[in-house]
Amino acid sequence: MSPSTNLDARSGSMALENSQYGYFPHEYVAIVFVVLYGISTALHVGQATYYRMWWLFPTACLCGLGELVGWSGRLWSSFSPSFYNPFMMQIVSTIIAPTPLIAVNFILLSWIVTRLGPCYARLTPIRYAILFVSCDILALMIQAAGGGIASTASNLAGTKLGANIMLAGIVFQFASIVTYCGLGLDFLFHYHKDRPVKHCQGLDSSGRGVLDAKVKTMIYALAFSTLVLFIRSVYRIVELAGGWNGRVLHTEVYFNVLDGGMVVLAVYTLNFAHPGRLLGRRKPVQPVGYTAKLEAMKGSTATMENA
Repeated sequence: MSPSTNLDARSGSMALENSQYGYFPHEYVAIVFVVLYGISTALHVGQATYYRMWWLFPTACLCGLGELVGWSGRLWSSFSPSFYNPFMMQIVSTIIAPTPLIAVNFILLSWIVTRLGPCYARLTPIRYAILFVSCDILALMIQAAGGGIASTASNLAGTKLGANIMLAGIVFQFASIVTYCGLGLDFLFHYHKDRPVKHCQGLDSSGRGVLDAKVKTMIYALAFSTLVLFIRSVYRIVELAGGWNGRVLHTEVYFNVLDGGMVVLAVYTLNFAHPGRLLGRRKPVQPVGYTAKLEAMKGSTATMENA
């Protein structure tokens, strides 16, 4: 081996050791994800505007912007893997960004409960939304606090503290997702078996709603989105629990597939199965027999007035 070859090998080894990642992030991978998230975010902005669902701006659209920031940091790192700022920029952004997207799933569960029948649910639709969105906001605050501490820390101890706080936020979020899945499955089970768990008064909020093709598609989309976000949460828990020098954090393919890939699937699922197209505005679907009951009530009232 020539002296120049030895020098190149030593230089490459030193560069790898100085990399914040433990590897050299691939430029083309970062570009692909930046493009994918850019397209999805643009679509979400257009869809939210078209369907006048403004609440999707601080949720789905914000998630897309956060992922764009994170993957832009990885693109920067592909040129300068030893730089600390782009490393922290990507790790904090990609940890926090999916949190607003998870809130979309939480909100849509309350919409589906309203559509199919609150009497089959343990909680009222509004309580589902308040409970899970509150948990999501709390998880976001914890992760943001941890990210702020980690990114501004001047020593390794401060960075580890920030990472541990972010880990706590992700674990709390993971617990919220598990609880959400349990309550969602419980609702669908009782709806399928037609076993109400409580009595709901009023024709517009009682009875068994119609599970049409659009609502069914929305349920399948939510199930898939929740699954991939669940996988991503497990990965991030394992990654942060392993520390800054852990094998999982130092393996690029894990991050590309289990974080970037999973969140891409989730954001595009919402693009293709958009609630504006499948559910429209939040309103209860008339239960089976609702129209007949209403007409009968009107007829009875008219008869009494004539009498």
